Amino acid sequence: MPGPDIITMGCRLNIAESEAIRDMAAGLDDLIVVNSCAVTAEAVRQTRQAIRRARRERPDARILVTGCAAQTEPQTFAAMAEVDAVIGNREKMEAASFLPTPDRVKVADIMTVRDTAPHMASAFADHARAFLEVQNGCDHRCTFCIIPYGRGNSRSVPAGAVIDKARELVEAGYREIVLTGVDVTSYGPDLPGSPSLGLLVERLLKHVPDLPRLRLSSIDSVEIDDRLFDLVAHEPRMMPHLHLSLQAGDDLILKRMKRRHSRADAIRMVERLKGIRPDISIGADIIAGFPTEDEAMFANSLALVEECDIVHGHIFPYSPRAGTPAARMPQVDRATIKARAARLRAACADRREAWLRDLIGTTQSILVERSGLSGHAENFAPARFMTAQRPSSIVRATITGLEKGVLIAQEAGQ
Repeated sequence: MPGPDIITMGCRLNIAESEAIRDMAAGLDDLIVVNSCAVTAEAVRQTRQAIRRARRERPDARILVTGCAAQTEPQTFAAMAEVDAVIGNREKMEAASFLPTPDRVKVADIMTVRDTAPHMASAFADHARAFLEVQNGCDHRCTFCIIPYGRGNSRSVPAGAVIDKARELVEAGYREIVLTGVDVTSYGPDLPGSPSLGLLVERLLKHVPDLPRLRLSSIDSVEIDDRLFDLVAHEPRMMPHLHLSLQAGDDLILKRMKRRHSRADAIRMVERLKGIRPDISIGADIIAGFPTEDEAMFANSLALVEECDIVHGHIFPYSPRAGTPAARMPQVDRATIKARAARLRAACADRREAWLRDLIGTTQSILVERSGLSGHAENFAPARFMTAQRPSSIVRATITGLEKGVLIAQEAGQ
């Protein structure tokens, strides 16, 4: 379908919002939208790099930059000769923002925004699973994080709207939905009755009975209440895969980050989950080289990979973000940060390799991607089929091998 080229940086929430942008800007064939990320300085650098590449490849197109980096530092992108317009995270949810305008920068104060997600994307060009936004913004102020200034304060989508959109996605053929947001587990306090994420999940599963697979995006382990824990631990339609926002494995560093959990809290939560549902796979965000981190503190984070059995590791080398408290703390030198990030990635890779090898010989339910040749198991292990399967179907498959970090799958019974 003709329309804009969209370059998406960063998180699953951005992926969902990019699909909403694709719908809103349909027919604008001359437009390139760069949906940026601001989580690290490297993410901002990669955004600038993507803009320059897009201009070289399509010199006659209009280039519009939006997303968190555009929200937090609009003048950086307005100063680029390749950029035609910069719009903020609120403005990117308004179709009129994508039309040509004499205003080069349209970025409102995100902290004044109180509504959220009227769009909730309904099409996903490259995925068999759909990403459904249920929450945006964040009320916490971790000392390293710029994202609240890009997304604003926490706000939630009413359950009725979430359920209606989930039904629409299932009717469109999606067999898995991923609930996304900036701080998903903070869902609800701003809504009447202060419902929790657990209650939302419970209602969604009840009222959308034809949805076979529901998955959560990155969540804060300290905010997993009893209702949500029970659903993740016991409900077969909840996928056995959690990605936890851990950030560090040392208590003093966690305190300096202004996180709300301790090292023991994280380990205890994983042990509780695995004690009930042993097949659950754990992912985590971990920052390498946070200010003041010494070798002993880093060793605690490194050990967390094994103690929490982290097989989906997202490792972020720390980079100071202007305006955050951590940027004013004593910094670790860049070479040390880079080396520690490499050690964390290696530890996660080793743990992941052992986990994938343990799956050889098992039977897994795999959601087939649009290509018909690949997919993901319920535990989010990537798989490749020996023969083409029906796209967007769920196939019971025997795992026969492992190649370059991807399971080799053959339909069970063949």
